[in-house]
Amino acid sequence: MSPASTGASTRVDAASSLPVSDSDSRLTPGGPGYRRMSLALFLAGVATFALLYSTQALLPLISGEFGVAAGEASWTVAAATGGLALFVLPMSALSERYGRRTVMTASLAVAVTVGMLVPFAPSIGALVVLRGVQGAALAGLPASATAYLAEEVRPKALVTAIGLFVAGNSVGGMSGRVITGWVAQEWGWRVSVGVIGAVAVACAVAFRLLLPAPQHFTAGSLRPRVLLGTVRDHLADPLLRRLYAIGALFMTVFGGVYTVIGYRLTAQPFGLPQGIVGSIFLVYLVGTVSASTAGRLVGRLGRRGALYLAGGTTAAGLLLSLTASLPLVLLGLVLITAGFFAGHAVASSAVSKTAVHGRAQASALYQSAYYIGSSVGSTVGAMAFHADGWTGTVAVGLLAVLGVVTITVLGSRAARVAARRGPVGAH
Repeated sequence: MSPASTGASTRVDAASSLPVSDSDSRLTPGGPGYRRMSLALFLAGVATFALLYSTQALLPLISGEFGVAAGEASWTVAAATGGLALFVLPMSALSERYGRRTVMTASLAVAVTVGMLVPFAPSIGALVVLRGVQGAALAGLPASATAYLAEEVRPKALVTAIGLFVAGNSVGGMSGRVITGWVAQEWGWRVSVGVIGAVAVACAVAFRLLLPAPQHFTAGSLRPRVLLGTVRDHLADPLLRRLYAIGALFMTVFGGVYTVIGYRLTAQPFGLPQGIVGSIFLVYLVGTVSASTAGRLVGRLGRRGALYLAGGTTAAGLLLSLTASLPLVLLGLVLITAGFFAGHAVASSAVSKTAVHGRAQASALYQSAYYIGSSVGSTVGAMAFHADGWTGTVAVGLLAVLGVVTITVLGSRAARVAARRGPVGAH
C-alpha cells in the first residue's frame, strides 16, 4: 500500500510510507497546529485513563459496600480494560474507513455518557457490565490516536508526539486516582466516580474543539477480508510480535501493582486513609516525565537499550516495594511507574514506525495486547495477593519483567543474524 512516487520533487518516507514533498506539510514541533494537536491528544489521554481506571483506587471501598473480595472487585478494572482489548481492533477498522478524528470523538462521547451512569450501579454485577461497556467505547481512542500521529506528524517528531499522548495517559491515571481517593473519603466512591465522569466530559469537549482536521488521511476498506489480511501481515512480522508481547508484559506489571496497592496501604502496617492512598498515585507524574522523554532515551541508547533500562528500573522498583518501610515502598512505586511508562512509549512508537500500512490495525493489535496485559495483571495480581500477600503480586511482576528482557535479548540476537545475512530493513 506504499504510494508510488509522484515526481522528482516527491519522495517516500521510509518511516511513515507517506509521500513527502520537499515542503513537508505534516506537523512538527514549533509549527502551526502542533501545540493544538498535542494539547488535544493530551486531554484525550487524560480522559481515557481517568475513566478506564476510575475504580482502581476505590477497590477497598467497593469491596466493603458489595461484600466482595479483592479478586471480585478487581473485575471492575479488568472488565474495562478487557472491553478495550476486545474492541480496539474493530474500532481501528472503523477509523480506517471513517477517519481518526471522527472515531475518537464518537468513542469519547459514548464513554463519558456511560461514565455518568456508573455511580448509579445497583450491584457489583451491574457495575462490572457498565465498566465493560465503557472500556469497549474507549477502544476507539488509543489505536486511532497513534495512527493519527503517524499520518499527521513528521517522523522525526513521532516518538516525542506519542510520548506526549502517553504522558496524558499518565496524568489521567494519576488525577483520576487522586481525585477519587479524596472525594471518596468524604462522600463515598459513587460521588467520586461521578466527579471523574464530569472531568472526562470537559476533556472530551476540549479535545474536539482543539484537534486539527486530518490532512493526510486516506480512507481504507471495511471489507473483512482486507482487515484480516492486514492483521495477518502484522502478526507475521517478528518485530511487531515482539513489541506486542513487550507491551502486554509491561502492562501486566503495572495492572497488578496498581490494582492491589490500595489494599496493601490501607492494611497494617501502614493503615493509611483512603484520601492518602489516592494521593499515592501522584507518582504518575514520574510517568509523565519518563514517557515524554522516551524519544531522547531511544536517541541515546537505541530502542533495545531503552527497553533494557525500562525493564531494569521496573524490576528494581518491585524489589524495593517488598520492604515494610513506607518511603521505600513509595520509591519502589516511582521506579515501577517510570520504567513502565518509558517502556510503553518506546514500544508503542516502534509499532507506529514499523508498520508500513494499516497503521491503525498495527496500533490496535498493540493496544489489544497491552490491555489484555492490564486485565491479566489486575486479576492475577489480585489473586496472587489473596494467596500470598504483596510478595505474590511482586512475583507476578518480576516474571513479566523477565519476559520483557528475554524477548528483547532474542530480538537483538535475531537482528544480528539478519545483519550477517544481508541488508537490514525495518527489523
